[in-house]
Amino acid sequence: MPDFPFQLGAHPINWVGEDVREHGDGTTFEQIVNDMQRLGLKGTEMGRKYPRDIQELKRELAARNIQLVSQWKSVLFSDPAYREQELQAYREHAKFLKEMGSTVISTCEIGGSLHFDPRRTPREKQVLRLDREGWESLAEGLNAAGAIAREYGLQLTYHHHGGTVVERPEEIDMLMKLTDPELVFLLYDTGHAYYGGADPLSVLRKHYDRIAYVHLKDVRNAVLEQARAEKSDFITCVRKGVFTLPGTGDLDFQPIVAELVDRGYRGWAMLEGEQDPAEHPPYEYASKALAYLESLVSAKAGE
Repeated sequence: MPDFPFQLGAHPINWVGEDVREHGDGTTFEQIVNDMQRLGLKGTEMGRKYPRDIQELKRELAARNIQLVSQWKSVLFSDPAYREQELQAYREHAKFLKEMGSTVISTCEIGGSLHFDPRRTPREKQVLRLDREGWESLAEGLNAAGAIAREYGLQLTYHHHGGTVVERPEEIDMLMKLTDPELVFLLYDTGHAYYGGADPLSVLRKHYDRIAYVHLKDVRNAVLEQARAEKSDFITCVRKGVFTLPGTGDLDFQPIVAELVDRGYRGWAMLEGEQDPAEHPPYEYASKALAYLESLVSAKAGE
């Protein structure tokens, strides 16, 4: 794999679905990390097929020269009644990632979500947006969690995400406004930005100083438009194949990569597609994404 100006890895969700459990369910941990090693990728996030024993996980990743960069952490801070138990769970999460040598905690509020909030029922059809009290509670909880992350030498990176209460551009803006910039950072996701109605490049430029982690995800625009016309929820959109890897969808990554290079971004960027691996072979798609990104970096260097 060629040298990139930032650190490049891949999310195991390209091989095994997290939100859509049948996607790649028979794929093994060994298949995933062996593919990553063949691709020359040096970083990964935690996946549901990964060993839970810390020593085993360390041994298997080290044997392939792969670093565990992060692991998703759902939180329910918008409801104050959950605050203390959520912070206790966050501390345990931080301890694990510290032990693994990780640097960031991918963090997402699930309150109000159709798919992730345990208080919702199958009969409900809409994400419940936050009111003023909900936003204030969320910000307070995130600041407290960010302080815990800092104790362990980690950064809380907030993942704006489709189907949640922080997916739209104005919601990303609100989150950044209400939280402490020393404690709460942004996980910038190109695909989720577009899914939420934002211009990904605008989000990158507006909030670059808060960005500590990046997910590079592409979107099939025609599929998204059809899904929106059908009023599909987030999980249905994933099943329909809205998302894919860079260079195999419709987003233009040239200005995004140029912005990251010009700004001197040196953190981790994860290739992420979240699609059915039976229809879209992960190794093949990751290879295409790497070649595409390499062409953009090379073109930028040749300017």
